[in-house]
Parts: sequence; C-alpha cells; structure tokens
Amino acid sequence: MTGPCTAFRNNKRIACGTRGELVAALRGQDSGVLVFEDASGKVVDLDWRAAAEQPQESPPPRKRGRPKLGVVPREVTLLPRHWDWLNQQSGGASAALRRLIDEARKADAPRTAPRAAQERAYSFMSAIAGDFAHFEQASRLLFAGDTRGLAEVTAPWPADVRAYLTELLEGDTP
Repeated sequence: MTGPCTAFRNNKRIACGTRGELVAALRGQDSGVLVFEDASGKVVDLDWRAAAEQPQESPPPRKRGRPKLGVVPREVTLLPRHWDWLNQQSGGASAALRRLIDEARKADAPRTAPRAAQERAYSFMSAIAGDFAHFEQASRLLFAGDTRGLAEVTAPWPADVRAYLTELLEGDTP
C-alpha cells in the first residue's frame, strides 16, 4: 500500500492523489510528468499501462501471520532474561515489544522529525530543482535549519515548487 503522491510537469503541480488516481487522471498526458511520494519526497515511477493490458497474476501463496494488518515476520535476538520479561507482559512478547517501540518513537519524535522532514524536502528538491539557481546554497540552508534563509534563496524558484517544498518541511502535504 502506498501513500499519496504529487505530480509535477514543467515545475507546476498538476495533480495529487494515490498512484492509481494519478495514472487515471494523467493517462495520455504523462509526458514530462514527475511524481513524488509525499511521505518521502522521492520520485516514484507509475505504470501508465491500462489495467486491461496488465497480465493477471495468480495470488502469491498465503503466508503465516496477519498480512492484512501489515504484520511482517522478522527475527529478534534477545537474551533469555529479556524473553522471560517479555513473556510476563500482558499480551505476550509481541504486544510488549510493539508498546515499547511506540513509546520510544513518541519520545524520539521531537529529535528525529525535523531531520526526516529535511531528508524528505531534499529528495524532492534535488530531483526537481537540482539545476535551479542557488540550489547548493538552498541545500546548505535546508540542513542548517534556516527556513527564513531558505525561503529567501528559493524566492525566484517556481511558486508550486516552493509551496510543495514548504509542505514537505512542515509535514502537511496534500
């Protein structure tokens, strides 16, 4: 499952939506379109072929776990004392680990969220604005956290590029 994306052509935002929605909306006018995943700021490739042209694949064999819930089995190596403690927790080891990870993510968010926003913005910026004037200076200002300086340096850039860059930095993409 993929999240929302934003499409640009000639540095103008032309559409937003899921990959499927963008393919449906832009089919036939896909030349020169760059599509960015809002969650990462990275360029994504869309399959522009019509659904009828795509070969039907047989469903993959069923795996253990709860794939509809997004559960992916992995391995974790812990010492026996860790397993003993986890097994004593309500809900068992998996539930306890999920709770601990969620708590750590919440506690760590103020530190990691700004860096993630910078990485997201830089992915977009380098793909669409790599040859724009003052790109290198804008990159330095981005990672220095100087949003005012970044806004000044990118002022001559196309309005849609600046707006989406700001949205990626603030985390409120469409």
